[in-house]
Amino acid sequence: MKSTELAAQIEAFDSFWEGPEDVEKGYRTFYAFYRHNYLARFPQDRGARVLVISCGPGYLVNLLELNGYTDVLGIDSDAGKIAHATAKGLNCRQERAFEFLQDQPDSFDVIFCEQEINHLTKAEIPVFLGIARSALRRGGALFVHALNGANPITGAEALAQNFDHYNTFTEYTMRQVLGHNGFERIEVFPLNLYVFWKNPLNYVLMAVSALYTAFFRFSFLMYGKSNKIFTKKIGAVARRQP
Repeated sequence: MKSTELAAQIEAFDSFWEGPEDVEKGYRTFYAFYRHNYLARFPQDRGARVLVISCGPGYLVNLLELNGYTDVLGIDSDAGKIAHATAKGLNCRQERAFEFLQDQPDSFDVIFCEQEINHLTKAEIPVFLGIARSALRRGGALFVHALNGANPITGAEALAQNFDHYNTFTEYTMRQVLGHNGFERIEVFPLNLYVFWKNPLNYVLMAVSALYTAFFRFSFLMYGKSNKIFTKKIGAVARRQP
């Protein structure tokens, strides 16, 4: 499958669309977000070979390099975003994700997908997971994230707000699709937006979010549902069989 054949053409899957208009500000805000939600799940080996798909201006590449990772490559299909990254001295280059992955068998210890996988259709997701799995070394880790369909407030709106959003996920369906496509040791986790510890409002929002979660869990249990994660988005890390 070629990138030009994917359904998402307004917001391409292999480019990063979530950054703020102030690109420089994003290096600070996304640093805090990635550090809190993802960094502890990366390999302890700072020499691990890491690929960041849809890296945009290199926000995650920047975090990893500042935390001692020495073999990180970011790719993005948008030349303008790559220009921001290279101006920062980050190891990023312009590539199309599907084509690049198909030429990299058994090459990476970690593949991190910046773009939400709900920018792929249900037919395209297994293709992506298959080529990503092939590009990982044995025991390597794939990181993905998606819109959380279990959130009663944002789930339906998030699907409808973007023409290139084709599906949402829950903890169960994330495990389901990753397991079906040959991944093991799957961890699904909430993505916390409230990571700006110097801002007092951050703690208010954390408290409100905790109350919502308790209410949602009780409400779902009333209908025989066991959902536990209600953040706006969910992340997952899964591993290729050793």
